[in-house]
Amino acid sequence: MIRTVVLHKNTLDYVYVKARNKLVLKLETAKGSFQECRLIYWARTESDTRKRKSRKMELQYRDNMLDYYYTEMEFSKIARYTKYFFELIDQEGKRFYYTEYDFTEEYPADGYFEYLYANPGDVLHIPEWARGQVFYQIFPERFRNGDSSNDPAGCAGWGEKPTRENYMGGDLKGILQKLDYLQSLGTDCIYLNPVFKGDFNHKYATTDYYRIDESFGTNEDLKELADECHARGMKIILDGVFNHCGTSFEPFLDVMEHQENSKYKDWFHITSFPAGITHRDYECVGAYKWMPKLSTSNQEVCRFILQVMEYWISYAGIDGWRLDVADEVDPYVWRAARAYLKDKYPDILLVGETWSFGRKMLSGDQMDSVMNYVFRDAMLDFIAYKKIDSVELDERLNHMLAGYYEEFNHAMYNLLDSHDTARFLFSCGEDKNKLKLAAAFQFLMPGAPAVYYGDEIGLTGDNDPDCRRAMPWEEEEQDQELLSWYRRLSEIRHQEPAIRQGGYKTILAEKENNVYGFERSLDNIHIKILINNSEKPAEINLFTGNGVIQKEIPLGEQNYRNFSENGDSLPIKLEPYSVKIIKFEEVKL
Repeated sequence: MIRTVVLHKNTLDYVYVKARNKLVLKLETAKGSFQECRLIYWARTESDTRKRKSRKMELQYRDNMLDYYYTEMEFSKIARYTKYFFELIDQEGKRFYYTEYDFTEEYPADGYFEYLYANPGDVLHIPEWARGQVFYQIFPERFRNGDSSNDPAGCAGWGEKPTRENYMGGDLKGILQKLDYLQSLGTDCIYLNPVFKGDFNHKYATTDYYRIDESFGTNEDLKELADECHARGMKIILDGVFNHCGTSFEPFLDVMEHQENSKYKDWFHITSFPAGITHRDYECVGAYKWMPKLSTSNQEVCRFILQVMEYWISYAGIDGWRLDVADEVDPYVWRAARAYLKDKYPDILLVGETWSFGRKMLSGDQMDSVMNYVFRDAMLDFIAYKKIDSVELDERLNHMLAGYYEEFNHAMYNLLDSHDTARFLFSCGEDKNKLKLAAAFQFLMPGAPAVYYGDEIGLTGDNDPDCRRAMPWEEEEQDQELLSWYRRLSEIRHQEPAIRQGGYKTILAEKENNVYGFERSLDNIHIKILINNSEKPAEINLFTGNGVIQKEIPLGEQNYRNFSENGDSLPIKLEPYSVKIIKFEEVKL
């Protein structure tokens, strides 16, 4: 007997509330075990088995181990008191059943699952503006120097080789001066690395959470920047560094002065008194003594964090927070932040940093999104390093998408690189054709593409500090063709709702020629994307079906074909390292 594999039984990974009258159910089975899965359901008060309803579940994702089936149940009123079980049909037509008790070949007489009641707090709420938006990440010290009067002493020349110690004078005024440029890229939301007073050029060692670092400007400068972003229809989020602080943070200085008599001694993880500035006396980030770790389980620390977060939302009108090393902070803090802040500011965005799967933070009670390094790793292995082929890529992408609720997939912060990594272009050996392919994945897949400043004009660099080079602003220093590519991808994302918010499914994964294809669908619109990750041309036949209008969406200035004929297949030629986008609109004949 083939036995189904079902994970996370009776947890929110199994059923989640899309709206108070809509439930989404998910079933995970061993790959290829079944040809069909059905949901059998009925009201608790209904005893007549003949009136039970049956709904076919859609096979939406498949990785190297599992098939992921989904269905959506919609109720006339609030979802409540519904019993159900699953019917599965294998490749030979044999029927099996999955209930609360287990897996059986007998039609179940009891052991049914039951959904009791959809409370308002059960509904997954993600800000509507955050679905499928375009992020632009800025490392303030290196983006643009707009006010030389606040330059730190001994400032290096703009564009000199970056080090972990040198400054180049970037500031908030510089960002303000380039908002038109950011708008021309289709930027929906700016994410700023830390801007509060802190040690070092990166400002991740915060010393005053209520004051903008003087090298970046003033509190009023941040408020002006937020206002100007909003005037252009853009959002802005700040980096919240609440896992640790700098050694000049006032509560930490108090501990150093008063030792075990300090009222702040429990704000930190002090391992021995008397304590000095050394990682041996307190917990810190990566044994880096200049960044002592805050005791985020402490209620006073939690209240302090919430007060800081609310202050900048209220004062400057920021639209949310990117939360540094969020998976190292006590999750109680994020649950408290979500409950408190979302009640007053329901449309703020909370993005958590994690370098692995962020399932724990994306269960509806903490974050709206996480930094999707899982996506980045897949792009590196497929495009930059050629470690995996299109089939393995497909398995990894499907596993990634199946790992989160659909609501979260549309808000995932999909990055190629950041201030903490080598630039993707550097990892590609400076091959911009490969960067263009990766950017196409970013902008055309579900989620929120995140451009790290300078990616769009060919800025390169090894890992920190080299990835934090100064942004070149002279036109001759920028790759204008690459810039046009990014602008066009962003334009397509904004013009096509199916790209921004539509469903996803694999349509092609050819191992031999490394061509990968996927489809984004919304209502009667289906957009098929084909990507040739090879130095050789490829020819494929794309199944289309009858009753559709076909049109290619151009990515550049080349002459593209427009398709209008109906047919079962469409011959497609792909040039080396190329992307083709074809839009299909279903029409009634």
